[in-house]
Amino acid sequence: MLALGAIYFFVFPLIPGFNRALKDLSQVQPGLLVVGLALQAAALLSYSLLTHGTLEEMGQHVSVMRMWRIQLSTRALGNIMPAGSAASSALGFRLLTMSGVSRPDAAFALATAGIGSAVILNFILWIGLIISIPNRGVNPIYGAAAVVGVILMAFAGFIAFGLMEGQGRSKRVVYRIAKRFRFNGDNAVQTLEHLAVRIESLLKERALLRRVILWATLNWVFDALSLWVFIRAFGGTLQADALIVAFGIANILSFIPITPGGLGIVEGVYIPMLVGFGLTRSTATVAVLSYRVAQYWLPIIVGWVCYLSLRVGPFSIDRRKRLKPLPSVAVLQAERGLSRAEWVEQFAPRDRTGQFTMPTLRPDDLEFTEDDTGGTPTP
Repeated sequence: MLALGAIYFFVFPLIPGFNRALKDLSQVQPGLLVVGLALQAAALLSYSLLTHGTLEEMGQHVSVMRMWRIQLSTRALGNIMPAGSAASSALGFRLLTMSGVSRPDAAFALATAGIGSAVILNFILWIGLIISIPNRGVNPIYGAAAVVGVILMAFAGFIAFGLMEGQGRSKRVVYRIAKRFRFNGDNAVQTLEHLAVRIESLLKERALLRRVILWATLNWVFDALSLWVFIRAFGGTLQADALIVAFGIANILSFIPITPGGLGIVEGVYIPMLVGFGLTRSTATVAVLSYRVAQYWLPIIVGWVCYLSLRVGPFSIDRRKRLKPLPSVAVLQAERGLSRAEWVEQFAPRDRTGQFTMPTLRPDDLEFTEDDTGGTPTP
């Protein structure tokens, strides 16, 4: 938390227009801020319903409201952990299994929700680029971003399709890129191969695919609308195609494992892009920072309260005090140092096919529960 505070108070002020933007806070429309917050709540609820929908029959063990509290708890932990950490997935896994969901189903739901959400985000950006490039290609800032976006998405599509079809060329490309950036080439190829298998399996399950598309799309749409409302709250306006492109590029870059939740990166991408689309720098700055308070900082507080409600009280699932306080969980997961990709590879090796035995959990694993005997936890 000290690191996050240091970034907010010492890094954000370096953003051009930050000090002037703070003076513009008095010109805000409070009603629109409330609408923006409500849209953020709707976005989080949509993601909760996305995860709940991927549980299928096992969803009967978890109510929608409990799923929402679990989602907010994992969001809070993910926002304070190093980028790329598996902490939120590990916490979600344990909370779901403690609610009576089987381990394979819990791992499958968390992995599928994450993959489906990422694919839908890229598809939304692709649509935005296709619609807006003919009209905005003359804008140097936007043109450069659009070209980079199209190239990256075309390359990602080539790699994904090649891996799904088992083409050796795609494997060699992935291996070389991984080695170039000093990653383990074999692990990178294996991880992306498994990702391609999961995407291919998702495409075959039509009912599940429809639920993933619906809730993932609503999650991103509500989030993007929230940004637009915050811009309007400070007197700015933005056309739909510009909103989609700025939103898509900023969120895709937020997945780069540098800072928690893309902190600093998202703001640094949004502000110049919105200025390039016609907003004044002060309006873009104060709108983006206000949006990020609702989208990034507020869920940390609300999520901590939700996690506390899962530990103690009448709506607790922690009847025997098996959950540690959230700060303790963060410290333990930081020491564990497991990445999100490694977590998915370990805990959802083949989703729910039963071809591979799920790993045996150790008592010091966050995913471990007191009734964990290697099988399905009792509700």
